[in-house]
Amino acid sequence: MRWLRRLLGGGRVQLDPERQQALLRDAQQRYGGHTRVRFSEQVEAITGMLDGDDGLVVAARIVGQVADEAHTDLLAQAHDIHRRTGRRLVVNRRNYRPLWMEAGPALRWPLFALPSGFHPYAQVAAAVTVVGGQAPRLDRVTDPHPILTRMFEVLDLTTAGWEYGRVRVDTDAATLADRLISSAGQLLTAVDDPPRLPPPVRELMRRNNTLAVHDPTGPRPVGGINLGAMLRERLLV
Repeated sequence: MRWLRRLLGGGRVQLDPERQQALLRDAQQRYGGHTRVRFSEQVEAITGMLDGDDGLVVAARIVGQVADEAHTDLLAQAHDIHRRTGRRLVVNRRNYRPLWMEAGPALRWPLFALPSGFHPYAQVAAAVTVVGGQAPRLDRVTDPHPILTRMFEVLDLTTAGWEYGRVRVDTDAATLADRLISSAGQLLTAVDDPPRLPPPVRELMRRNNTLAVHDPTGPRPVGGINLGAMLRERLLV
């Protein structure tokens, strides 16, 4: 693997684990849903903070941690539903859509209540932006393939939440989806031997409908988002 060869051989980068922990702690404590700062401003601030290779490592960690925490949460929800009702639900990280299609009203969308406190519209949106913006360099600090997989998981959860999880499609939600799709496209271009697109992405690509995007503070639509068109344009490279 090119990333491992670079870490072990030429082109080695200098990483500072202590700085990484400080950046991660700062991102957790200063930003998120508990602050009064607009999400767009938070994303800009976090993106600027996560500069250099250490910032890139932290951004990749955030993406992976969020996907892992969401999966753990959904497993716990499925277990609880089975305990209470006897109903068995399959939680498949490669394709969450069947789970949400079957049990959407009974599920809680996990990205708004992660144990880490990371918020999808703040730290997550910033992290995927950093990863995408430095995609050609990611393999110098870590294996990019798992990060790409986790990014697709978060995209799957985001769009399934809109369709089945009663998650409102506002400008912050649309921005998250836009950044996820753009960054996934940048990673696909940068990695060796890019993987096949996962089933939920391929399903969405076959669509051409436009969803209304609302103002975060009011009921009126302010635009629209066509996920199928965006995915085709940015991922079919």
